[in-house]
Amino acid sequence: GDNIYLGDRNGVRTPMQWSSDRNAGFSRSNPQRLFLPIIIDPEYHYEAVNVEAQQNNSQSLLWWTKHLIGLRKEYRALGRGAIEFLQPENHRVLTFIRTWEGEQILVVANLSRYVQCVELDLAEYSGMTPVEMFGRTEFPPIGELPYFVTLGPYAFYWFSLRPAAVEAGPAGSDAGVPTLAVRGEWQTLLSGAEADLLGPVLARYLATRRWFRSKTQQITGVEIGDAVRIPTAAGDTFLLLLDVTFREGATETYALPVGCAVGERARALLAGAPHAVIARLDVPAKRTGPRQAGAVLFDATAAEEFDQALLDGIGRRSRWRGPQGELVAGRTSQWRELRGEAAAALPATVLRGEQSNTSVLFGDRLLLKLFRRTEPGLNPELEIGRFLTERTTFRRMPRVAGSLEYRRPGSDPMTIAVVTEYVPSEGDAWTHTLHALNQFFERVLTRQLTGDPTLGEGRASLDLAGEPYPAAAADALGAYAEQARLLGCRTAEMHLALAGGSDDPAFTPEAFTALYRRSLYQSLRGQIKLTLGVLRRQLDTLHPADRDAAETALGLEEPLLKRVRALMDRKIAARRIRVHGDYHLGQVLYTGRDFVILDFEGEPSRSLSERRFKRSPLRDVAGMLRSFEYATGFALRGGPIRPGDIAVVAPWAAFWSRWASAAFLQGYFATPGIADILPPNGGELEDLLAFYLLDKVVYELRYELNNRPDWAAIPLNGLLQDAAAAAAR
Repeated sequence: GDNIYLGDRNGVRTPMQWSSDRNAGFSRSNPQRLFLPIIIDPEYHYEAVNVEAQQNNSQSLLWWTKHLIGLRKEYRALGRGAIEFLQPENHRVLTFIRTWEGEQILVVANLSRYVQCVELDLAEYSGMTPVEMFGRTEFPPIGELPYFVTLGPYAFYWFSLRPAAVEAGPAGSDAGVPTLAVRGEWQTLLSGAEADLLGPVLARYLATRRWFRSKTQQITGVEIGDAVRIPTAAGDTFLLLLDVTFREGATETYALPVGCAVGERARALLAGAPHAVIARLDVPAKRTGPRQAGAVLFDATAAEEFDQALLDGIGRRSRWRGPQGELVAGRTSQWRELRGEAAAALPATVLRGEQSNTSVLFGDRLLLKLFRRTEPGLNPELEIGRFLTERTTFRRMPRVAGSLEYRRPGSDPMTIAVVTEYVPSEGDAWTHTLHALNQFFERVLTRQLTGDPTLGEGRASLDLAGEPYPAAAADALGAYAEQARLLGCRTAEMHLALAGGSDDPAFTPEAFTALYRRSLYQSLRGQIKLTLGVLRRQLDTLHPADRDAAETALGLEEPLLKRVRALMDRKIAARRIRVHGDYHLGQVLYTGRDFVILDFEGEPSRSLSERRFKRSPLRDVAGMLRSFEYATGFALRGGPIRPGDIAVVAPWAAFWSRWASAAFLQGYFATPGIADILPPNGGELEDLLAFYLLDKVVYELRYELNNRPDWAAIPLNGLLQDAAAAAAR
């Protein structure tokens, strides 16, 4: 508050109100001797409004200003970028765009004391997604129509304009899309001489897709292995099986449904779904008539009629024949229950942000996952999902309703798609965990946590899980401790269900043999050497703060190999079962009360045969423990924590990860029956879990070095902690 009665500029020069102590905490003198009086206005009295009180309230103006300053420092365009004012019809709303070295910031400010709405002409930024910078919330993508925004009194938005998080592709309606001149019907592109015209276009299109696995490889050719005709309400579509060859490496097969749109429908695709457009087509309207240039070849998953044709075909157990093979639809015993009334329409919506597959949501009942990279063999997503659905009572996963398989004589079937039930949720467990971490960090920074962050430091999570959970940890983690314990229980229940297939060879538990132990040793030994070799080559490219840790890690090669060798020499009385294979917080949905496990296809980078191996369930456990560690690292580096506060928060981040892991393990080991498939000896259990943790850390380090070097610090820290724990034992 200001004392407006002091005159001149002294009204705004009153002392800072530090605390509720005498004289607002800045002086111990007699109040009568102060040069300027402190604020005693009841609304701004120093006992109510002071720095100490604001510091301890994460919702205060002080913290809001700290976040504001942090954002301004993070986005340099706000301070030095070029500025372009927009001219909306509503003059009460100030809008401008600042750009600087690739950053594009849209500012929208309501200068009125009343609620306002405004339409913004952002056609130049069509295809981009505005991300609100305070909450990092994605708004709907910008299209060709004016962008509509509503604002409360004196409210404002800062938007970071980013390329749409859907598919990489043309930003405009037809920018960069090639044109093909076709002599006959568009279907002639799929066979015969004109198929040669399509190959280079498909190669270009595949290279820009997020689901294309081999982006670092040079494509030397794309051939259509088969084209299965699938009639729809809007005309014929075709499921293409594309054989992609590379300069180096084996041939890969991809599933790409294609269709042709003309006229207004083609223009709508170019404007609303440019990522789905493969090429413009210059085709004759009739064989003897004039040419028609307003046609496009597109990915048919963007057409609702194609998605509906697949779903209806699964319900009817249809078969679609192609020149080389056939697409066979099947359904499980749960189909009628999950599909609902046959006559009820289920609108189709393609989900965005997919990485390796394409998912289509049908109403609020079913989800179809189309596998883009295909290979002969049963995909674990279908195999495990069908087993859990029809052979077990485990229901903390989406039940499988149906599937699509491509069958070719003389070859194993290829899984093309799986249909599962749709599970409503509040988001995945990763997002839920980050939210819990941000709340935890706020409590740390507002001094609501005053305990010892070193509690349990230096001890393995397995040891902590074997003891009563300390009250200090339960109070610090709050509700998340019990949620982590519940997640551990659900994980154990999944493993028990997967171990119950004694009459099915694919799910019958098997023992750890000497040969299997040797294969584990050889595999991890090779991965350690490969990963440390990559680290050695990229040492100079790492952030200076990470270089010391990297050099220390390079000196651990011999000790690590010695530890791995010890596993091979020790007999382990445990069981090998089918496991999730790629288990982490992102593979779990949080419903608000419970957890649902999904995505059983395993690590997409591995072959189908490798993903179907039986392994110790501790491999999944290790993946989740590492996911807790990653969540804390991400929250520190990519969250709202200011750089100056990281040193204060870091010890508490380690505390959170340590005790979240302990709670998870407590829930896992307390599940009745789980001990039957784990090593009965505590030492064997500890060694096997340590092995899988090391295996996961090594994989993470190589992945980050090859894809996100700035994140290499997280697995590097895990590797050093692992080595320190091993030395302590």
